Amino acid sequence: MDINQVKQAIASLINIDGIDSAEAASYVVVPQDTTLGDYALPCFRFAKALRKPPVAISNELAQSMSAMEHPFKKIEAVNGYLNFTLDRNAEAGKILSEVIKKGASYGESKEGEGKTVCIDYSSINIAKPFHIGHLSSTVIGGALYKMYKKLGYNTVGINHLGDWGTQFGKLIVAYKLWGDTIDLEKDGLVALTSIYVKFHEEAEKDSTLDDQARYWFKQIEDGNEEALKLFYMFKELTLKEVKKVYERLGIEFDSYNGEAFYNDKMAPVLEELGTQNLITMSEGAQVVDLSEYNMPPCLLVRTDGATLYATRDLAAAFYRKNTYDFYKCLYVVAYQQNLHFKQVFKVVELMGKEWHKDLVHVPFGMVSLEDGTMSTRKGKVVWLKDVLNKAVEKSYTIINEKNSALKNKEEVAEKVGVGAVIFFALSNNRIKDITFSYDKVLTFDGETGPYVQYTNARARSILRKAGELQNELDKPFTAEELEYLSGKEGEELISLIGRFTSTISDAVAKYEPSILTRYIIDVAKSFNRYYLNNRILNAEKDAIRPRLALVYATHTVIEEGLRLLGIKAPEEM
Repeated sequence: MDINQVKQAIASLINIDGIDSAEAASYVVVPQDTTLGDYALPCFRFAKALRKPPVAISNELAQSMSAMEHPFKKIEAVNGYLNFTLDRNAEAGKILSEVIKKGASYGESKEGEGKTVCIDYSSINIAKPFHIGHLSSTVIGGALYKMYKKLGYNTVGINHLGDWGTQFGKLIVAYKLWGDTIDLEKDGLVALTSIYVKFHEEAEKDSTLDDQARYWFKQIEDGNEEALKLFYMFKELTLKEVKKVYERLGIEFDSYNGEAFYNDKMAPVLEELGTQNLITMSEGAQVVDLSEYNMPPCLLVRTDGATLYATRDLAAAFYRKNTYDFYKCLYVVAYQQNLHFKQVFKVVELMGKEWHKDLVHVPFGMVSLEDGTMSTRKGKVVWLKDVLNKAVEKSYTIINEKNSALKNKEEVAEKVGVGAVIFFALSNNRIKDITFSYDKVLTFDGETGPYVQYTNARARSILRKAGELQNELDKPFTAEELEYLSGKEGEELISLIGRFTSTISDAVAKYEPSILTRYIIDVAKSFNRYYLNNRILNAEKDAIRPRLALVYATHTVIEEGLRLLGIKAPEEM
């Protein structure tokens, strides 16, 4: 049974007035000290309803449950807690059989059947560098995308491109003054960023450059042939380069509809806002007054008639609801935009749309350099592709030193190096700020991606050595065989493997991929403890098959967990 099934089983044994099954199930926890039991129910939660001390409640419940039919080997009252112990051997047999039967599909559920989740993530800016600051949004969104799919949701990945604004006017001016087609073809985004930086340096000396930039952006808006040709060239060049990075990161999207896509979709939203008398004029600008909700006004149309991010995000929200009829629409965007999304979501609510509650901002911390923040205008950026390249180079050096005879060293180094970067970004709570340093990203010791990948490679090595014995794993295990999995290391590892689905579900419910990252670290650590203290292929005859099944289950969970995070797992390291 997974944790949700266990919670329901425990809740079904409780009959207390005013406490329903869902509430009782929510109180069930996994004790830190597993010697007390597999699951625990703190009875102080029922003290108010029953007007009794927790110790008395736990004793009475334990006595009443002893006469009921239940799946537990032992139910025990201890200091106001009810501790539940499963028949661990029987449970081990069920878990191992399920993993062997399902393989990589182990952990899937129908939780999201019939529900669509839209996830807006990465959202890079056209003609600007794909830098380390985009890493968090990209890999957090990518992991959530895969996890939602694993749980049966119809998932729509959206890259809301920053493909509109006066920066394109600046780029056109810069390109016409200092650009070179040969440089663009050779250096791509690096060349574009270089002339963008030069524009800002020169504009500080010559303010007429800003006037020219506004003129050329107006030409894009008006459909000028030359302006549009350059605009689409910048966009095509950017997408061509960033898709290479996305491929390395295992990131996919179903839509690249960015800001420009919503140019003709804002008017109906503005019209509806006007009809509902939600728009007010403020110094010539159109706003929605949010002072009643302790927020500044949501600015929709400037005095010069230009629309803003909020206008486009409102149009995007309506388009996504109408197109996908989403169950949830997530925005994986840095916490600096907290106020922006509060304003946009409140406007949708004021328009009377019930689905405003399904719009979710998933904030994350900022990435800064050790000597300060990044700035595209000043050319102070760390390109993400350079980070990946450096990580791969270092991993190749380490692999060459430790296993020079390894086949496909370049391919393995790519998986290990890129995996190290992704794991670094997903290993901590997403809301934490990250100070980027190569030393931290490229550490290959401790609780890292390479450590987990190596553990998986170790498990796969054992399975290869087992040869045809693997074909015997799908046969039912006898009680005698399962006895060989008893003991602290084996029971701990099997318990962890049994929590795979509930861990994914928990990570999704909290929009927190680090929950899965921490889980697979725990599985890897637990397996390595088991491996050091238990013989496997050279064990006594009846012990080999169940222990080999445990190795297979470990490999399956680690490799699938890594896949959900966007990390590839080498067969050998």
